[in-house]
Amino acid sequence: MSKYAIKNVEGAQVAEAELADGVFGIEPNIPVIHQVVVCQDACRRQGTHSVKNRHEVSGGGIKPYRQKGTGRARQGSIRAAQWTGGGVVFGPTPRSHAKRINSKMVKLAMRSVLSGKVADNELVLVEALSFEKPSTKQAKAVLGALGIEGKRVTIVVPDDDVNTYLSFRNLSTVNVIGVSEASTRTLIDNGALVMTAEIAKQLEEVLA
Repeated sequence: MSKYAIKNVEGAQVAEAELADGVFGIEPNIPVIHQVVVCQDACRRQGTHSVKNRHEVSGGGIKPYRQKGTGRARQGSIRAAQWTGGGVVFGPTPRSHAKRINSKMVKLAMRSVLSGKVADNELVLVEALSFEKPSTKQAKAVLGALGIEGKRVTIVVPDDDVNTYLSFRNLSTVNVIGVSEASTRTLIDNGALVMTAEIAKQLEEVLA
């Protein structure tokens, strides 16, 4: 167990949290992180890209001119690929880009990301993020007090904490996610990762 500072919204240390070395203190496995991020990005693709081939493009039902005697190359349809407005050869069609990956690798990647954040001093544990009502001004002040204003920040909040989500969502450099949305991609793509000590414990239980 390693101890990590817990700060309040004013930026002062108020307590310490004990984080498991098996989740927050391992040697990051960069190749596994890469594989998992590629897999998660692939699974997010809609795969709705599509083009029309020569049979789907409208027109071109007859030969544009006779087979012989014109001095030009023979043509069977003005919707062949070499014609302007013709069909596309070997173009993309709707398909799934989803990949599959071992669940152990997914957990190892998340442990590696969290450990990397701790090693780079990019993990910020706060006592609580409680807003009586949505307030972007107050949210910006919290970032300033924590010394991370201006950085790309990911804030992990409880799934039912609507006021905190609404307070931070209008800040262009901040990405607010619920704890159920935490993944390798969402945790790594930032310069500072903010969460409460309680959420850190929840992730520790899941990833241990």
